[in-house]
Amino acid sequence: MPTAAIDTPLGRIGLTERDGAIVSVHWDSRAGDPETPLLTEALAQLAAYFDGDLTAFDLPLNPAGSEFQKQVYDLMLAIPYGHTRSYGDLAKDLGVAPQPIGQACGSNPIPIIIPCHRVLAAGGGLGGFSAKGGVETKVALLRREKAAGLLL
Repeated sequence: MPTAAIDTPLGRIGLTERDGAIVSVHWDSRAGDPETPLLTEALAQLAAYFDGDLTAFDLPLNPAGSEFQKQVYDLMLAIPYGHTRSYGDLAKDLGVAPQPIGQACGSNPIPIIIPCHRVLAAGGGLGGFSAKGGVETKVALLRREKAAGLLL
């Protein structure tokens, strides 16, 4: 699968494409195969995001996951830049308990672009973050978006 990488304030981040869609974001990545037009655009959007010039990604995505996980990914994609929701909020939307929402967030194969960092624990707590750097990376992303200011 074609991959490409970019240096960001959070370290080197790679993207993988399959069948015309982004399927994963990975940390400490090395560029692999030659870049495709989609990967070139995705890297440009990621750079613009980190430069503060992009607030919404516009890329074809195809994250792996169960039907439930994909429902959670869709809810995360609907959270606007600079805003947050809680695991409980998403759980209410789907009529489930919050714990499976947290598990689905942790399985997100396309973090940053599918903004699992915008999902917080009850009462405004940070919750977890499965990407490299854990909660510190989540805080850095939320700060970049000026989200959840009362915590940060």
